[in-house]
Amino acid sequence: MRFLKFFLLAVLATWQGYSQSEDEQQIKAIYNTALTNSESYDWLNYLSNQIGGRLSGSLQAQQAVEYAKLQLDSMGLDRVWLQPVMVPKWVRGTPEFAYVETAPGITTDLPICALGGSVATPLQGIKANIVEVNGIEELKLLGPGKISGKIVFFNKPMNPTELNTFKSYSGCVDQRYAGAKEAAKFGAVGVIVRSMNLRLDDYPHTGAMDYGDTEIPNRIPAAAISTKGAEFLSATLKLSPKANFYFKQNCKVYKDVESYNVIGEIKGSEYPDEVMVVGGHLDSWDLGDGSHDDGAGCVQSMDVLRLLKETGYQPKRTIRVVLFMNEENGLRGGKKYAETAKNKNEKHVFALESDSGGFTPRGFSFDCSEANFEQVNRWKSLFEPYLVHLFVKGHSGADIGPLKDDGIVLAGLRPDSQRYFDHHHSENDTFEHVNKRELELGAAAMASLVYLFDKYGTVQTP
Repeated sequence: MRFLKFFLLAVLATWQGYSQSEDEQQIKAIYNTALTNSESYDWLNYLSNQIGGRLSGSLQAQQAVEYAKLQLDSMGLDRVWLQPVMVPKWVRGTPEFAYVETAPGITTDLPICALGGSVATPLQGIKANIVEVNGIEELKLLGPGKISGKIVFFNKPMNPTELNTFKSYSGCVDQRYAGAKEAAKFGAVGVIVRSMNLRLDDYPHTGAMDYGDTEIPNRIPAAAISTKGAEFLSATLKLSPKANFYFKQNCKVYKDVESYNVIGEIKGSEYPDEVMVVGGHLDSWDLGDGSHDDGAGCVQSMDVLRLLKETGYQPKRTIRVVLFMNEENGLRGGKKYAETAKNKNEKHVFALESDSGGFTPRGFSFDCSEANFEQVNRWKSLFEPYLVHLFVKGHSGADIGPLKDDGIVLAGLRPDSQRYFDHHHSENDTFEHVNKRELELGAAAMASLVYLFDKYGTVQTP
C-alpha cells in the first residue's frame, strides 16, 4: 500500500510537470507571436490617426464600429455581429475660452474644456467672482452665503504620494462628476474643476459629469481647467481674492442615437455554452484620439483571439471579444451586453477587460471567489518570466461589471499606471504616446490568462 501511494504521487508529479511544461510552451508561443507578428499596433494606428476621437453618437464612433467589424470579419472567426444600443449624444461645439480678471481690463487666458454632459454658458459667456474649494466637503461647509452668484473652483489635486494612481484618481474625481450638481444647490452660476492629472501641464482633461435630479433650468455649466492653469488661478486668488473669472462654452445635449457593440467569437469545442469575454471600450472622448483610453484595450482584445488562432490553440469554451460602446459617458454598451446575455440565459464564466492604457503590463486584478483567486495564484510562476505576476483582488472593469454574479470570474489587465493620467481624457491621449512593444506585451498577457482559464475552467463552489 505504501509503495502504491508513492507510485501514485510520482505519477501525479510527472503529470503536473508535463502540464506545466505544456502551459509554458503555449504561453511562450503566444508571446513570440505577439512580439513578432502582431496586428494590434496597426489596428490602433488606423483607429487613432484615420478615425480619431470616437465620442458616443458621433460619426467617428460609427466609423470605428465599421472598421472593427471589418477587421474581425477578416480574422476567420466563427461569428461576428453588431449589437444595437442606444447611446447619449453630447457635442462639444466650438473651442472653449476662459480668462481670469484681476482688475478691469487686466486678464490672463487659461486653458479649459467643457466636461462631458455639461450645459452651455449663455452666448455671451459667464463672468463672476470665483471661490476656491478643496473638494465637495469644503463646498458644503461654506454654504450658500459664500457660494451664491459665484463660480466655484474645485481645486482638490490627485494625491501624488499614492502609488496606485487609480486610487489617487478615485480620491478626487467626485468633484468632477458631481461638483456642478452640488454647487448648484448653493446658487453657484458655474463650476471650474482641476483636471485629474498628476503632472503639471497645459492640457485640460474632460470626463463625465452628472446633474442628478437637478431640474434643467437650474443646471450650471462645468469645465475642467489644466493643472498649470489651476495652480496659476489658485495663486492669483491668494493675491486678488475678488478676481473675476470668465468662461464660454456652447456644448449641447441631443436625443439618444443608435450605436453598436462590436462582437466576435470562436466557438468552444467542448463547452460551447460556457462563454468567456475579453474586451475594451470602442468609444473615447473627443479630445485627442483615444489611443490609451481605450483604443489600446480594444486592439489588445481583438489580438487575443488572433493570437490563439495563430498559435493553433483550439478553445474548449466559447471565447468572445466585445468592443463596448459608450463606457465614457453612460456605460450603455456594457449594460446592454449583460442584459442581452441574461435574457438569452447565456452562461458567462470569465470576463477580462483592458481599460487602463497600453503601458507595460504588470499583472491583473480579480473580482472573484477565494477559490478562484487561489487557482490564479497557482499560475503566477507562468507569468513571472514576463514580469506580469502582480495578482490582486479588486476592481476588474466598468464594462464587464454588469456581468457580475456569484459564479463568474472578472479580471482587469493592470499595466504600469504612473503615466496614464498624463493622457487620460485629454488632447494628450494620442497615438505617438503608445509604445508598440508595451501594447503587444499587454495583448500577450491577456491571451495567456484567457488560455489558462479556458483550459482549466473556473472553480465552481456550492
